[in-house]
Amino acid sequence: MKNAIHPCLWFNGNAFEAAEFYCSVFSNSRISVNTPMVVNFELNGQKFMGLNGSVEFAFNEAVSFVVECDTQEEIDYFWSKLTAGGSESMCGWLKDKYGVSWQIVPSILGQLMTDTSRSQRVMQAFMQMKKFDIATLLKA
Repeated sequence: MKNAIHPCLWFNGNAFEAAEFYCSVFSNSRISVNTPMVVNFELNGQKFMGLNGSVEFAFNEAVSFVVECDTQEEIDYFWSKLTAGGSESMCGWLKDKYGVSWQIVPSILGQLMTDTSRSQRVMQAFMQMKKFDIATLLKA
């Protein structure tokens, strides 16, 4: 595709290790190029580049990747895999072991938040959560 856009992630010399990890978490994923400087990989068909940089730059929450999940089982799976060696935050946010920020969210969240009769209750419910709980959101 002409002028395709994809993220380049600056790793601390471990881009290939990170790419292997992400490919193990997401289905339909592969590493297409591995050189000493860069690793190109795809996660669910989305292209990424991993750069073997140094400690000069670090990831922060200004950029995060959103994973929409249809079921609680999917939320539990991605939460478990991506928090291993990383850290949990609030409202579906986490950092993986490489410091990359992720949002693991139920795909139904947008619909719940646009329902004016319940959006405030839904927001109050998820503001108390680390990992999203779909059943709790549906009860709100």
